[in-house]
Amino acid sequence: MSFFAILFALLIEQARPLSRSDPIHAGPRAWALSVGRNFDIGTGANAWVAWSIAVLVPSVVAFGMHFALLHWIGWPAALLWNVAVLYFTLGFRQFSYHFTGIRDALEEGDAERARMRLAEWKQVEAGELPRSEIVRHVIEYCVIAAHRHVFGVLAWFSVLAALGLGPTGAVLYRMAEFVARYWSPRSRAVSAHAASVSLQQASAKAWTVIDWLPARLTAMSFAVVGSFEEAIDGWRFHAQRFPNDNDGVILAATAGAINVRLGGEALRAKSDLEQHQGWEANPEIGDSDSTPGREPEVAHLRSVVGLVWRSVVVWMLLLALLTFARLLG
Repeated sequence: MSFFAILFALLIEQARPLSRSDPIHAGPRAWALSVGRNFDIGTGANAWVAWSIAVLVPSVVAFGMHFALLHWIGWPAALLWNVAVLYFTLGFRQFSYHFTGIRDALEEGDAERARMRLAEWKQVEAGELPRSEIVRHVIEYCVIAAHRHVFGVLAWFSVLAALGLGPTGAVLYRMAEFVARYWSPRSRAVSAHAASVSLQQASAKAWTVIDWLPARLTAMSFAVVGSFEEAIDGWRFHAQRFPNDNDGVILAATAGAINVRLGGEALRAKSDLEQHQGWEANPEIGDSDSTPGREPEVAHLRSVVGLVWRSVVVWMLLLALLTFARLLG
């Protein structure tokens, strides 16, 4: 069921992607805001209670629906529920709009439009970035977005679905990522009720733990479909060059897999996710701390797209083989 649920969700998402103004996106924001207002009183214990309610309750609801449909109606209904949940939590089209616009602008030689699109996408100061730095940051943002919107969801969904928990893993991963971003110190979304320091720290710590395994699976996937030895060397020796451990593993493996220089002085980000995941400029990190590799070029953007899609194919083939083995067994 897992393989077909992922396959159908990806196909539907490619054919009819969710609009950025779709009402479904307002649900998690309203839920996180309500939980923060009612359960965040600024202490460590209550911070974990608030995080558990915000993340685990939707996950349990997703499992409850899966269980009820499976046992009261049958597996076709449960499959449709899995596809629906994955459609809202998994997919390239949730972030590829800006990437495609920036890539097209760079290919047309319009660096100014590329800077504007980058600033709009990540809410950063990009007015003085040279062309190579635009490409580098787009690669970094794209790879991390692909991990969080595709491979991380795939990893948690596949693991918990194998245990009979249906789409619980997909909801758990996406909600953990969302509340960590929503409640981060620099979130612009929570204007009516800013999260306490305890809740910010709890959500960031929980996200780091939840993302630990998926980040390494993503890095391994990039190594398998890219330049394996260089990707593994980058993972081992250059991941520490990035401020965030999980993101650093992915970016270092990407740099080796397609032979591109990543890292160095990061953008001075204004958005919340860049702040709590370590994307903000760090005076201790300079261009000398970049990974080895070629200077970023527009051609690398297509290499990244190929890397990501080949990784998806590998994941789907693996899931297909496991499904086939289970059917035979």
